[in-house]
Amino acid sequence: MRYIRYAILAVIAVCLVTVALANLEPVTINLLPEPLSLMLGWGRSYTLPLFLVILGGVIVGLLLGFVWEWIREHKHRAEAARERREHMRLERELSRVKRKAPGASDDVLALLEDDRKAG
Repeated sequence: MRYIRYAILAVIAVCLVTVALANLEPVTINLLPEPLSLMLGWGRSYTLPLFLVILGGVIVGLLLGFVWEWIREHKHRAEAARERREHMRLERELSRVKRKAPGASDDVLALLEDDRKAG
């Protein structure tokens, strides 16, 4: 499995290097449209190789996607944390009940103990 991962990473690296070598021409990136920069009196422009612009766009898109997904899954993480806290509370309550009446046997508690011993 490790070799498959390395092979896939090598193919991706070869593709990225090929695209970079094929797109070395410089392009000018303007941060504002020309009429707006003339109206405001300032404007920035950068000249970069095309492959850096493409790679930068891919990276920004991935980061935005990761952040969007992290925000979207917040409710699932919060629900899991609530269930984990509830589970721990119930475990503490069960152990407290067992300590209070060690001689008295409850059918439900006996079933729980049997299930724990079996699993």
